[in-house]
Formats: sequence, structure tokens, C-alpha cells
Amino acid sequence: MTRAIIIGAPRSGSGKTSVTIGILRALARRGLKVRGAKSGPDYIDPGFHTAATGLSGVNLDSWAMPPALLNALAGEATEDADFIFLESAMGLFDGIPAASGRSGSAADLARLYGLPVLLVLDVSGQSTTAAAVAKGFATYDPDVRMAGVVLNRLGSERHRRLCGDAIEALGLPVVGAILRDPSLNLPERHLGLVQAGEYENLMAHLDRLADMVERSLDLDAIMALAAPFTPAPGNFGDALPPPGQRIALAEDAAFTFLYPHVAMHWRKAGAEIVPFSPLADEAPGDDCDVCWLPGGYPELHAGRLAAANFRAGMARFGATRPVHGECGGFMVLGEALEDASGETHRMLGLLGHSTSFAKRKMNLGYREARLRSECPLGSQGTLIRGHEFHYAQMVATGNDEPLADLADGQGNPLGASGYRRGNVSGTFFHAIARGESMIPKSSSRFSE
Repeated sequence: MTRAIIIGAPRSGSGKTSVTIGILRALARRGLKVRGAKSGPDYIDPGFHTAATGLSGVNLDSWAMPPALLNALAGEATEDADFIFLESAMGLFDGIPAASGRSGSAADLARLYGLPVLLVLDVSGQSTTAAAVAKGFATYDPDVRMAGVVLNRLGSERHRRLCGDAIEALGLPVVGAILRDPSLNLPERHLGLVQAGEYENLMAHLDRLADMVERSLDLDAIMALAAPFTPAPGNFGDALPPPGQRIALAEDAAFTFLYPHVAMHWRKAGAEIVPFSPLADEAPGDDCDVCWLPGGYPELHAGRLAAANFRAGMARFGATRPVHGECGGFMVLGEALEDASGETHRMLGLLGHSTSFAKRKMNLGYREARLRSECPLGSQGTLIRGHEFHYAQMVATGNDEPLADLADGQGNPLGASGYRRGNVSGTFFHAIARGESMIPKSSSRFSE
């Protein structure tokens, strides 16, 4: 039977990702079948989980995924794993105001599946006060059980005793104590960690994290804290269906953000994914019937993204077959992209908008979209749940038709979103699943 535990923290930056990756890699080196999971809509951490274990990571999102899909994905994750370590996004209880169990927080998953929590505390700048933080977590929600604590960024053995003794006096076991070591930090950029695929020496770094975990954590005690993980039966009825039989997928350093569960379901439904690299001036294959440009970092590679073969091939493909772009892919479909230095680069021009990364403004949050017309995301009227996280801004809108009516995670209307011209469509938001609306059907809160 698969056992699981949630790795949570009070906030982002507490070190839970390094702890999670280190545990995964250390146990995989022991020959155990371990899988990483991530609460919420994070793209990047599942890549590290996959690299550390050899088993595909998975997102489990209580807001964006209807319960049946959430259970189906959770159940599938248990099929070939001895242990699952489910990493929280942000703080353990952080989500949005929503119906019970649908906030998007990792705490929702702890309640739903009865999973204990391993709490990672960054104790730099404090000592016995760490016990007050741990007690708050232990008592905040009686349905979310703290099973143990890992102390992170300790300064000395004395620091460890002051923090650890105070926490253990509460009855919470301290199962790890990690000294400060900046060399173990994973590098970051504006959308989070630098991606796993960009490391030249990725496995060496993962092994350093595993070495740290083996020195600093009681892995046997942590495995003993994990609980049986037995999700209720579910189904994939609300998964995003494959947009075609042969899907040309842009895949390189500029286009990387495709959720593992989306690609997995497309393949499971019988579709074939055919990668191509715009940065290598490749075009989508003529034997494909749809092209998908996922998000990523086009702003870092803008000067290379209007090369002749890619540009001509995309125009030729889009003249007769559907093309869809998400976030970074949407930016590349437009007329122009201004990079961080202020230099403007010509893009594909298949849609009329232009974007700028020089004029940065963070856009972040869950999104609910009602499609105005058919596109690779679904038919007209389909409701899509997803997420938006970007710093680029629209600096010119063009004259294309709006693709969808957008609302935030609480159903507050945000107006029209994305564009469509002929076979070509795109949006800033990333689709996660089809979903049931938070808004009554009789409501007119979506704009017409």
C-alpha cells in the first residue's frame, strides 16, 4: 500500500522544495519507488520531482480540479509508488476563499485524504519562538495533523537545541535539523526556480541535496510518519481532452510549461505528442493536426523566436489547422514582444496584440474562463479552470475576437480574455481542467 505525507511550511522560501527534492532523491537512491506531488498550479517543481525519482510528478489542485478528477489523478499516482511526498505551494493553509475543501491549499488535501504534515520551519533569526509557530500549526485546524518538524537554516548546535527542545516539549517530534548552507539553494528567476532541464549538472545537485538530507534528517522516522494514501475512486471526465490526434508541441527552453497531468491524459486518450523546437528554427510537422505553444520564457529568447523556418511554418500550419498558445505561447503568437532591456522583437503575427516584459506587472491567480468560440481548449461555452502567472503586459490589443470571458477564482468577472483569429487562438491563462462554474447559470456576471 502506498503511504504519503505532505511537506508544508508557513510560507514560500522556507526550504520545503529543497527538503522535498532531497528526500525524494535519497529514498530513490535506496531503491524505493517514490513520487513527488505538488499542491496547486506550480509547473516547475514537478520537473525536479521527476528528475529526482524517475517517476513523473503530478499536480493536485483542489480548486481547479473537480473532485472526481482530483481523486483519479491521486489514485493513479499511487499505482507504482511506495511513498508519495506531496509538497505544499506557498504556506500550508494558503488558498483562496472558496467552498469547503476547494481553496486550492495543501491543507485541503490533508483533510480530504487524511494525510499527516511534515512541517519545515525556517528558524533563522529565532529560537524558542519556533515552538510558538509550531504550536499554532498544530492547533489551527484539528483536521490537519502535524506529524513532525524539520528545522531549517540553523546556525549552530546550540540553536538546534533551543528550537528543538521547545518544539518537542509540545509533543511534536523533530525529525530533522539542517544547518545553513547557501550552496544548497536552488537558483531562481522571476517565475520561480530555474527549471530542472536547464541545469548542466542537475543530478549532481540533486545528489548533494540527498546527501544533506541523509546527514540531517531521520528518513526512517519520516517514512514511519507517512499514512496510507487511499483516494476515493474518480474519473477523468473533466480532464482536458486532447486537441487533436497528433499534437505538435513546442518544447525547448522557451516553451516548457505543460502540466504533466495534461500531457499524460492526452497520451492516455490515444493522442500522439510530437515535439518541435522553435529555438532550433523548427516548424510544427505537416503530419500533425493541431499545434500547441505552451508557456515558458520567450522573453529570454525573443531575438531567436521569429526565425524564418519557424515563422513560415507556423503561418502555413495556422492557415489550415488549429494553433493555440498559452501565456508565453500567446505572447509569441502576437505581433511583437518587448524584452526586459526595452528592445522590441518581431513575433509570429498570427494574432494582432503586442506584449512587453520591460513594463513589468505581476498577474497572479486562479482563473475561470467561459469560451466564446470553439478552439483547442474546447467547444463554445465550455468552462475551463486554470491559473495565470506572468509579469508581461499587453501594450497593444489588435483587432481580433476575444476568446473567452474570464473570472477570478471567486467568480468576480475580469472581462474578455485572449484572442482568436481564424484557426489561431491564445490566452494568458494556463488551462488545468474543465470545471463546474462558481457562478449560477442564470447570472449575467460574465460579459456578453
